Amino acid sequence: MLTTPPSLPRSPLRAPVHSSLRGVLAAGAALAAVAALAGCGASGGKHADEALGTKAAVQPAPVKKKTPEGLPGMPPLLDPTDVYAADRPGRLSPVVKDFPSRVYVPNTESNTVTVIDPKTYEVIETIKVGVQPQHVVPSWDMKTLWVNNDKGNSLTPIDPKTGKAGKPVDVHDPYNLYFTPNGKYAIVMASLDRELVFRDAHTMKRVKTEPVSCYGVNHADFSPDGRYFIVSCEFSGELLKVDTEKMKVVAQQKLPFQGAMPQDVKISPDGKKFYIADMMADGVWVLDGDKFTEPTLLHTGKGAHGLYVSRDSREMYISNRGEGTISIFDFTQNRLTKKWRLPDGGSPDMGGVSADGKVLWLSGRYNGEVYAIDTRTGVQLARIPVGSGPHGLAVYPQPGRYSLGHTGIFR
Repeated sequence: MLTTPPSLPRSPLRAPVHSSLRGVLAAGAALAAVAALAGCGASGGKHADEALGTKAAVQPAPVKKKTPEGLPGMPPLLDPTDVYAADRPGRLSPVVKDFPSRVYVPNTESNTVTVIDPKTYEVIETIKVGVQPQHVVPSWDMKTLWVNNDKGNSLTPIDPKTGKAGKPVDVHDPYNLYFTPNGKYAIVMASLDRELVFRDAHTMKRVKTEPVSCYGVNHADFSPDGRYFIVSCEFSGELLKVDTEKMKVVAQQKLPFQGAMPQDVKISPDGKKFYIADMMADGVWVLDGDKFTEPTLLHTGKGAHGLYVSRDSREMYISNRGEGTISIFDFTQNRLTKKWRLPDGGSPDMGGVSADGKVLWLSGRYNGEVYAIDTRTGVQLARIPVGSGPHGLAVYPQPGRYSLGHTGIFR
Protein backbone atom coordinates (compact mmCIF):
# COMPACT_ATOMS: atom_id res chain seq x y z
CA MET A 1 0.00 0.00 0.00
CA LEU A 2 1.44 3.41 -0.97
CA THR A 3 1.67 5.98 1.84
CA THR A 4 0.99 9.66 1.06
CA PRO A 5 4.00 11.69 2.28
CA PRO A 6 3.26 14.37 4.91
CA SER A 7 3.23 17.98 3.62
CA LEU A 8 6.14 20.27 4.48
CA PRO A 9 5.46 22.81 7.28
CA ARG A 10 5.12 26.42 6.22
CA SER A 11 8.55 28.16 6.41
CA PRO A 12 8.81 31.35 8.54
CA LEU A 13 11.12 32.83 5.85
CA ARG A 14 8.34 32.97 3.29
CA ALA A 15 7.40 36.56 4.22
CA PRO A 16 5.27 38.76 1.92
CA VAL A 17 7.30 40.54 -0.83
CA HIS A 18 7.85 44.26 -0.10
CA SER A 19 7.48 46.89 -2.81
CA SER A 20 10.77 48.55 -1.86
CA LEU A 21 14.02 47.35 -3.45
CA ARG A 22 15.48 46.72 0.02
CA GLY A 23 12.65 44.39 0.84
CA VAL A 24 13.09 42.48 -2.40
CA LEU A 25 16.85 42.10 -1.93
CA ALA A 26 16.47 41.03 1.69
CA ALA A 27 13.88 38.44 0.85
CA GLY A 28 16.00 37.17 -2.06
CA ALA A 29 19.10 36.86 0.13
CA ALA A 30 17.19 34.94 2.78
CA LEU A 31 15.79 32.49 0.24
CA ALA A 32 19.22 32.01 -1.33
CA ALA A 33 20.65 31.13 2.09
CA VAL A 34 17.95 28.54 2.68
CA ALA A 35 18.56 27.06 -0.76
CA ALA A 36 22.29 26.82 -0.07
CA LEU A 37 21.71 25.09 3.25
CA ALA A 38 19.22 22.67 1.71
CA GLY A 39 21.70 21.77 -1.00
CA CYS A 40 24.31 20.48 1.48
CA GLY A 41 25.07 16.85 2.21
CA ALA A 42 23.65 14.76 5.04
CA SER A 43 25.13 16.89 7.82
CA GLY A 44 24.38 20.12 5.98
CA GLY A 45 20.78 19.02 5.55
CA LYS A 46 20.50 18.44 9.29
CA HIS A 47 21.82 21.92 10.09
CA ALA A 48 19.49 23.42 7.54
CA ASP A 49 16.57 21.81 9.27
CA GLU A 50 17.72 23.21 12.58
CA ALA A 51 18.10 26.68 11.05
CA LEU A 52 14.56 26.48 9.71
CA GLY A 53 13.27 25.27 13.02
CA THR A 54 11.56 22.23 11.44
CA LYS A 55 12.10 18.51 10.97
CA ALA A 56 12.98 17.00 7.60
CA ALA A 57 10.07 15.44 5.74
CA VAL A 58 10.98 11.82 5.00
CA GLN A 59 9.08 10.20 2.16
CA PRO A 60 8.84 6.45 2.85
CA ALA A 61 9.72 4.04 0.08
CA PRO A 62 6.64 2.57 -1.64
CA VAL A 63 5.62 -0.78 -0.18
CA LYS A 64 5.19 -3.30 -2.95
CA LYS A 65 2.54 -5.95 -2.48
CA LYS A 66 4.13 -9.32 -3.02
CA THR A 67 2.45 -11.74 -5.38
CA PRO A 68 2.04 -15.11 -3.64
CA GLU A 69 4.55 -17.58 -4.94
CA GLY A 70 3.15 -20.75 -6.42
CA LEU A 71 3.86 -24.24 -5.15
CA PRO A 72 7.51 -25.04 -6.07
CA GLY A 73 7.65 -26.87 -9.38
CA MET A 74 4.07 -26.00 -10.34
CA PRO A 75 3.60 -24.74 -13.92
CA PRO A 76 2.32 -21.14 -13.80
CA LEU A 77 -1.30 -20.54 -14.80
CA LEU A 78 -1.79 -19.52 -18.42
CA ASP A 79 -4.04 -16.71 -17.19
CA PRO A 80 -3.86 -15.53 -13.54
CA THR A 81 -7.50 -14.44 -13.79
CA ASP A 82 -8.78 -17.82 -14.99
CA VAL A 83 -7.55 -21.12 -13.58
CA TYR A 84 -9.31 -22.95 -16.44
CA ALA A 85 -7.67 -21.00 -19.28
CA ALA A 86 -5.84 -24.13 -20.48
CA ASP A 87 -9.14 -26.02 -20.86
CA ARG A 88 -10.50 -24.30 -23.96
CA PRO A 89 -12.25 -26.45 -26.61
CA GLY A 90 -9.90 -28.72 -28.52
CA ARG A 91 -6.75 -27.45 -26.78
CA LEU A 92 -5.29 -30.93 -26.37
CA SER A 93 -1.79 -31.47 -25.05
CA PRO A 94 0.68 -33.18 -27.42
CA VAL A 95 0.68 -36.01 -24.87
CA VAL A 96 -2.98 -36.88 -25.50
CA LYS A 97 -3.81 -35.53 -28.95
CA ASP A 98 -3.57 -38.96 -30.59
CA PHE A 99 -5.59 -40.82 -27.93
CA PRO A 100 -8.97 -42.10 -29.12
CA SER A 101 -11.93 -40.27 -27.60
CA ARG A 102 -13.64 -42.49 -25.04
CA VAL A 103 -15.87 -42.40 -21.96
CA TYR A 104 -14.68 -44.69 -19.14
CA VAL A 105 -17.39 -45.67 -16.64
CA PRO A 106 -16.51 -47.45 -13.34
CA ASN A 107 -19.37 -49.71 -12.22
CA THR A 108 -19.06 -50.03 -8.43
CA GLU A 109 -21.31 -53.08 -8.09
CA SER A 110 -20.20 -54.90 -11.23
CA ASN A 111 -16.44 -54.46 -10.67
CA THR A 112 -16.02 -53.40 -14.27
CA VAL A 113 -15.26 -50.35 -16.40
CA THR A 114 -17.57 -49.77 -19.35
CA VAL A 115 -15.93 -48.07 -22.35
CA ILE A 116 -18.18 -45.93 -24.58
CA ASP A 117 -17.47 -44.43 -28.01
CA PRO A 118 -18.83 -40.86 -27.63
CA LYS A 119 -19.36 -40.50 -31.39
CA THR A 120 -21.72 -43.46 -31.69
CA TYR A 121 -22.92 -43.64 -28.04
CA GLU A 122 -22.18 -47.37 -28.14
CA VAL A 123 -20.43 -49.56 -25.58
CA ILE A 124 -17.30 -50.92 -27.25
CA GLU A 125 -15.67 -52.78 -24.36
CA THR A 126 -16.09 -53.89 -20.75
CA ILE A 127 -12.92 -54.18 -18.63
CA LYS A 128 -12.77 -56.31 -15.48
CA VAL A 129 -11.09 -54.47 -12.59
CA GLY A 130 -10.88 -54.75 -8.79
CA VAL A 131 -13.62 -54.67 -6.18
CA GLN A 132 -15.83 -51.56 -6.04
CA PRO A 133 -14.24 -49.21 -8.58
CA GLN A 134 -15.25 -45.66 -7.64
CA HIS A 135 -13.52 -43.22 -10.01
CA VAL A 136 -11.43 -43.27 -13.20
CA VAL A 137 -8.66 -40.72 -12.67
CA PRO A 138 -6.22 -39.23 -15.24
CA SER A 139 -2.63 -39.14 -13.94
CA TRP A 140 -0.81 -35.80 -13.55
CA ASP A 141 1.20 -36.40 -16.75
CA MET A 142 -2.05 -37.53 -18.46
CA LYS A 143 -0.46 -40.75 -19.75
CA THR A 144 -2.40 -43.15 -17.52
CA LEU A 145 -5.96 -43.60 -16.28
CA TRP A 146 -6.14 -44.99 -12.75
CA VAL A 147 -9.22 -46.98 -11.70
CA ASN A 148 -9.78 -46.58 -7.94
CA ASN A 149 -10.73 -50.06 -6.66
CA ASP A 150 -11.77 -48.94 -3.19
CA LYS A 151 -12.69 -52.26 -1.55
CA GLY A 152 -10.15 -54.09 -3.71
CA ASN A 153 -7.36 -51.95 -2.22
CA SER A 154 -5.75 -51.40 -5.60
CA LEU A 155 -5.37 -49.07 -8.56
CA THR A 156 -5.80 -50.53 -12.04
CA PRO A 157 -3.88 -48.62 -14.73
CA ILE A 158 -5.46 -48.22 -18.17
CA ASP A 159 -3.43 -47.09 -21.16
CA PRO A 160 -5.69 -44.48 -22.85
CA LYS A 161 -3.82 -44.94 -26.12
CA THR A 162 -4.64 -48.64 -26.43
CA GLY A 163 -7.50 -48.95 -23.95
CA LYS A 164 -5.79 -51.92 -22.29
CA ALA A 165 -5.61 -52.46 -18.53
CA GLY A 166 -2.29 -53.15 -16.82
CA LYS A 167 -1.24 -54.88 -13.62
CA PRO A 168 -3.01 -53.47 -10.52
CA VAL A 169 -0.93 -51.59 -7.94
CA ASP A 170 -1.54 -52.25 -4.25
CA VAL A 171 -2.97 -49.13 -2.59
CA HIS A 172 -5.16 -49.32 0.49
CA ASP A 173 -8.65 -47.74 0.50
CA PRO A 174 -8.31 -45.62 -2.67
CA TYR A 175 -11.78 -44.05 -2.67
CA ASN A 176 -10.58 -41.07 -4.68
CA LEU A 177 -7.29 -39.85 -6.11
CA TYR A 178 -5.73 -36.43 -6.72
CA PHE A 179 -2.32 -35.05 -7.72
CA THR A 180 -0.38 -32.08 -6.37
CA PRO A 181 -0.12 -29.27 -8.98
CA ASN A 182 3.65 -29.77 -9.32
CA GLY A 183 3.15 -33.45 -10.21
CA LYS A 184 5.24 -34.64 -7.29
CA TYR A 185 2.67 -36.56 -5.27
CA ALA A 186 -0.54 -38.49 -5.68
CA ILE A 187 -3.02 -37.93 -2.85
CA VAL A 188 -5.19 -40.91 -1.95
CA MET A 189 -8.48 -40.03 -0.28
CA ALA A 190 -8.60 -43.00 2.08
CA SER A 191 -12.19 -42.52 3.18
CA LEU A 192 -12.65 -45.42 5.60
CA ASP A 193 -9.05 -45.28 6.87
CA ARG A 194 -9.60 -41.58 7.70
CA GLU A 195 -6.31 -40.61 6.07
CA LEU A 196 -4.85 -38.45 3.35
CA VAL A 197 -2.03 -40.57 1.94
CA PHE A 198 0.65 -38.78 -0.08
CA ARG A 199 2.38 -41.13 -2.52
CA ASP A 200 4.94 -40.85 -5.28
CA ALA A 201 2.93 -39.76 -8.33
CA HIS A 202 4.54 -42.42 -10.54
CA THR A 203 5.37 -45.43 -8.36
CA MET A 204 2.54 -44.89 -5.84
CA LYS A 205 5.00 -45.58 -3.03
CA ARG A 206 3.75 -44.13 0.26
CA VAL A 207 5.58 -40.93 1.28
CA LYS A 208 3.50 -39.52 4.11
CA THR A 209 0.23 -40.33 5.85
CA GLU A 210 -1.82 -37.49 7.31
CA PRO A 211 -4.50 -38.80 9.70
CA VAL A 212 -7.74 -36.79 9.77
CA SER A 213 -10.35 -36.48 12.51
CA CYS A 214 -13.31 -36.14 10.13
CA TYR A 215 -15.16 -39.02 8.46
CA GLY A 216 -15.27 -39.78 4.77
CA VAL A 217 -12.58 -37.69 3.07
CA ASN A 218 -13.95 -37.50 -0.40
CA HIS A 219 -13.37 -34.76 -3.00
CA ALA A 220 -10.97 -31.80 -3.31
CA ASP A 221 -9.68 -28.91 -5.39
CA PHE A 222 -6.60 -26.65 -5.21
CA SER A 223 -6.03 -22.93 -4.74
CA PRO A 224 -4.74 -21.05 -7.83
CA ASP A 225 -1.18 -21.03 -6.47
CA GLY A 226 -1.42 -24.70 -5.46
CA ARG A 227 -0.36 -23.87 -1.91
CA TYR A 228 -3.43 -25.45 -0.33
CA PHE A 229 -6.47 -27.56 -1.17
CA ILE A 230 -9.97 -27.89 0.26
CA VAL A 231 -11.31 -31.38 1.11
CA SER A 232 -14.90 -32.47 1.76
CA CYS A 233 -15.67 -35.02 4.51
CA GLU A 234 -19.03 -36.47 3.51
CA PHE A 235 -19.90 -38.57 6.57
CA SER A 236 -19.24 -35.93 9.23
CA GLY A 237 -20.29 -32.85 7.25
CA GLU A 238 -16.93 -31.12 7.52
CA LEU A 239 -14.34 -29.33 5.39
CA LEU A 240 -10.55 -29.47 5.65
CA LYS A 241 -7.90 -27.03 4.49
CA VAL A 242 -4.60 -28.75 3.72
CA ASP A 243 -1.16 -27.23 3.19
CA THR A 244 0.08 -28.91 0.00
CA GLU A 245 3.82 -28.58 0.57
CA LYS A 246 3.73 -29.50 4.26
CA MET A 247 1.16 -32.25 3.54
CA LYS A 248 -0.68 -31.20 6.67
CA VAL A 249 -4.24 -30.27 7.67
CA VAL A 250 -4.09 -26.62 8.80
CA ALA A 251 -7.79 -25.86 9.38
CA GLN A 252 -11.10 -27.68 9.81
CA GLN A 253 -14.72 -26.63 10.12
CA LYS A 254 -18.19 -28.10 10.49
CA LEU A 255 -20.73 -27.06 7.87
CA PRO A 256 -23.65 -25.07 9.34
CA PHE A 257 -26.33 -27.59 8.35
CA GLN A 258 -27.56 -30.53 10.40
CA GLY A 259 -26.74 -33.76 8.54
CA ALA A 260 -24.61 -32.04 5.86
CA MET A 261 -23.04 -34.43 3.34
CA PRO A 262 -20.52 -32.51 1.19
CA GLN A 263 -19.41 -34.03 -2.11
CA ASP A 264 -17.62 -32.56 -5.13
CA VAL A 265 -15.38 -29.48 -4.75
CA LYS A 266 -14.59 -26.97 -7.48
CA ILE A 267 -12.80 -23.60 -7.50
CA SER A 268 -14.19 -20.57 -9.36
CA PRO A 269 -12.38 -19.44 -12.53
CA ASP A 270 -11.04 -16.34 -10.78
CA GLY A 271 -9.80 -18.47 -7.89
CA LYS A 272 -11.62 -16.45 -5.24
CA LYS A 273 -14.25 -19.00 -4.18
CA PHE A 274 -14.67 -22.72 -3.71
CA TYR A 275 -17.97 -24.46 -4.41
CA ILE A 276 -18.88 -27.63 -2.50
CA ALA A 277 -21.91 -29.71 -3.51
CA ASP A 278 -23.97 -31.07 -0.60
CA MET A 279 -26.35 -34.01 -1.08
CA MET A 280 -28.30 -33.41 2.12
CA ALA A 281 -28.39 -29.61 2.07
CA ASP A 282 -29.61 -29.87 -1.56
CA GLY A 283 -27.28 -27.19 -2.81
CA VAL A 284 -23.77 -25.81 -3.12
CA TRP A 285 -21.73 -24.18 -0.37
CA VAL A 286 -19.78 -21.08 -1.39
CA LEU A 287 -16.49 -20.77 0.52
CA ASP A 288 -13.69 -18.21 0.75
CA GLY A 289 -10.78 -20.62 0.71
CA ASP A 290 -8.12 -18.13 1.80
CA LYS A 291 -10.04 -16.96 4.87
CA PHE A 292 -11.77 -20.32 5.43
CA THR A 293 -14.70 -18.57 7.09
CA GLU A 294 -18.22 -20.03 7.34
CA PRO A 295 -19.62 -20.66 3.83
CA THR A 296 -23.05 -19.69 2.50
CA LEU A 297 -25.51 -22.10 0.86
CA LEU A 298 -26.87 -21.80 -2.67
CA HIS A 299 -29.91 -24.07 -3.14
CA THR A 300 -29.80 -25.99 -6.43
CA GLY A 301 -31.76 -29.23 -6.17
CA LYS A 302 -32.20 -32.46 -4.26
CA GLY A 303 -29.01 -34.48 -3.86
CA ALA A 304 -26.52 -31.97 -5.34
CA HIS A 305 -23.44 -34.00 -6.17
CA GLY A 306 -21.12 -33.24 -9.13
CA LEU A 307 -19.63 -29.91 -10.31
CA TYR A 308 -18.27 -29.29 -13.83
CA VAL A 309 -17.05 -26.06 -15.45
CA SER A 310 -17.86 -25.19 -19.08
CA ARG A 311 -15.04 -24.87 -21.61
CA ASP A 312 -15.41 -21.07 -21.74
CA SER A 313 -15.24 -20.77 -17.91
CA ARG A 314 -18.61 -19.00 -17.85
CA GLU A 315 -20.86 -21.67 -16.36
CA MET A 316 -20.85 -24.56 -13.91
CA TYR A 317 -23.02 -27.65 -14.33
CA ILE A 318 -24.38 -29.03 -11.03
CA SER A 319 -25.84 -32.55 -11.04
CA ASN A 320 -28.76 -32.99 -8.64
CA ARG A 321 -28.73 -36.75 -8.18
CA GLY A 322 -31.89 -36.93 -6.08
CA GLU A 323 -34.22 -35.31 -8.60
CA GLY A 324 -32.76 -36.07 -12.04
CA THR A 325 -31.81 -32.48 -12.90
CA ILE A 326 -28.79 -30.34 -13.74
CA SER A 327 -28.61 -26.77 -12.45
CA ILE A 328 -26.62 -24.14 -14.35
CA PHE A 329 -24.66 -21.52 -12.40
CA ASP A 330 -23.34 -18.44 -14.24
CA PHE A 331 -20.04 -17.23 -12.76
CA THR A 332 -20.24 -13.73 -14.26
CA GLN A 333 -23.81 -13.19 -13.06
CA ASN A 334 -23.16 -15.02 -9.78
CA ARG A 335 -26.50 -16.80 -9.92
CA LEU A 336 -28.37 -19.86 -11.12
CA THR A 337 -29.79 -19.29 -14.58
CA LYS A 338 -31.27 -22.60 -15.79
CA LYS A 339 -32.27 -26.09 -14.76
CA TRP A 340 -32.36 -29.06 -17.12
CA ARG A 341 -34.54 -32.03 -16.33
CA LEU A 342 -33.74 -35.49 -17.65
CA PRO A 343 -36.68 -37.06 -19.49
CA ASP A 344 -37.96 -40.12 -17.62
CA GLY A 345 -35.95 -39.03 -14.56
CA GLY A 346 -32.62 -40.49 -13.51
CA SER A 347 -29.80 -40.11 -10.99
CA PRO A 348 -27.12 -37.87 -12.58
CA ASP A 349 -23.96 -38.24 -10.55
CA MET A 350 -20.36 -37.68 -11.69
CA GLY A 351 -18.71 -37.19 -15.06
CA GLY A 352 -17.11 -34.58 -17.29
CA VAL A 353 -17.37 -32.35 -20.34
CA SER A 354 -16.36 -33.42 -23.85
CA ALA A 355 -13.16 -32.00 -25.33
CA ASP A 356 -15.13 -29.66 -27.60
CA GLY A 357 -17.36 -28.58 -24.70
CA LYS A 358 -20.59 -29.56 -26.46
CA VAL A 359 -21.58 -32.59 -24.37
CA LEU A 360 -21.88 -33.14 -20.62
CA TRP A 361 -21.46 -36.80 -19.65
CA LEU A 362 -22.87 -38.02 -16.32
CA SER A 363 -23.29 -41.45 -14.75
CA GLY A 364 -26.73 -42.52 -13.57
CA ARG A 365 -25.72 -43.90 -10.18
CA TYR A 366 -28.91 -45.75 -9.28
CA ASN A 367 -30.12 -46.55 -12.78
CA GLY A 368 -27.22 -48.44 -14.36
CA GLU A 369 -26.93 -45.93 -17.20
CA VAL A 370 -25.00 -42.96 -18.55
CA TYR A 371 -26.44 -39.65 -19.84
CA ALA A 372 -25.09 -37.50 -22.68
CA ILE A 373 -26.49 -33.96 -22.50
CA ASP A 374 -26.19 -31.10 -25.00
CA THR A 375 -24.52 -28.20 -23.13
CA ARG A 376 -26.15 -25.60 -25.39
CA THR A 377 -29.75 -26.73 -24.96
CA GLY A 378 -29.86 -29.18 -22.06
CA VAL A 379 -31.40 -31.79 -24.36
CA GLN A 380 -30.57 -35.42 -23.58
CA LEU A 381 -28.65 -36.84 -26.53
CA ALA A 382 -28.33 -40.40 -25.30
CA ARG A 383 -29.09 -42.70 -22.38
CA ILE A 384 -26.72 -45.67 -22.45
CA PRO A 385 -27.08 -48.86 -20.34
CA VAL A 386 -23.90 -49.80 -18.46
CA GLY A 387 -23.04 -51.90 -15.40
CA SER A 388 -24.48 -51.66 -11.91
CA GLY A 389 -23.73 -48.61 -9.77
CA PRO A 390 -21.89 -46.39 -12.31
CA HIS A 391 -19.98 -43.64 -10.52
CA GLY A 392 -16.98 -41.40 -11.33
CA LEU A 393 -16.75 -41.65 -15.11
CA ALA A 394 -13.94 -39.97 -17.04
CA VAL A 395 -14.29 -38.36 -20.46
CA TYR A 396 -10.90 -38.70 -22.13
CA PRO A 397 -8.87 -37.07 -23.48
CA GLN A 398 -9.66 -33.52 -22.41
CA PRO A 399 -7.91 -30.15 -22.91
CA GLY A 400 -5.30 -29.02 -20.40
CA ARG A 401 -1.59 -29.29 -19.63
CA TYR A 402 -1.74 -31.54 -16.57
CA SER A 403 -4.30 -33.30 -14.38
CA LEU A 404 -5.09 -32.66 -10.73
CA GLY A 405 -6.99 -35.93 -10.58
CA HIS A 406 -10.59 -36.93 -9.76
CA THR A 407 -12.57 -37.54 -12.98
CA GLY A 408 -10.55 -34.85 -14.73
CA ILE A 409 -9.53 -31.49 -13.24
CA PHE A 410 -7.13 -29.89 -15.70
CA ARG A 411 -4.95 -26.78 -15.60
